Amino acid sequence: MYRRLIRLHDADEVSSVVAARLLARLIELQSTQPLVHVCLTGGDTANAMYEKLADLAHGSDLDASKLQLWWGDERFVPATDPARNSLQAITRLARTVSIKSADTHMMAAADGRKDPHESAAEYEAELGNTTFDITLLGIGGDGHVASLFPNHPSSEPTTRAVIGVTDSPKAPPERITLTAPSLNRSHEVWFLATGASKAEAVAATLEGDPSLPGSAIKGDVATLWFLDRKAAAELPAQYSCPF
Repeated sequence: MYRRLIRLHDADEVSSVVAARLLARLIELQSTQPLVHVCLTGGDTANAMYEKLADLAHGSDLDASKLQLWWGDERFVPATDPARNSLQAITRLARTVSIKSADTHMMAAADGRKDPHESAAEYEAELGNTTFDITLLGIGGDGHVASLFPNHPSSEPTTRAVIGVTDSPKAPPERITLTAPSLNRSHEVWFLATGASKAEAVAATLEGDPSLPGSAIKGDVATLWFLDRKAAAELPAQYSCPF
């Protein structure tokens, strides 16, 4: 397993580079296996990347019928709420990538569900023993990844693959998230972080701060970090290199 940092100038370059690399990697994987499982993330950087990925995918060799899309976390809100990570991603990708609904594994919305724990149990059953070829993750200024928050019950050790989150430190208060054990069932983990507000958390996570959930999440083949100049500003000296 190897870890690599890709340091870029700004958020726009991060989204452009990740979109191009992700498309190329998906096409490469599809040439050797029948299905490619990708775990998606939310956030502004990811959404900008999905826009660019949709543009690049048009006319490419990407075979959408071989894609299986999953999500690392979701806000427990109604299905039509624009805050849903899955809705934000799919509305962007669907412009050019035709993915069947059966291959789009969205977490259950709040409609008709008792609580996020019920929806988490449903998603855990659907997920089964799935291993992700690629997992995309953002990182918050507080160091949270997916909806695993530092010093919060969501990041306590567990054998569960998916959990409901209540009293989230970040709105909305109710969420559903994959846990560290299920996120670690990934061949490749790609972290995306942009902006000065992420710099301290990025540095601490890369240094292995045990209080930060991202420190325990790694791909069994590769872990890649895509950072802009601001998010990389507080990296220790051993990570210094020219842009």
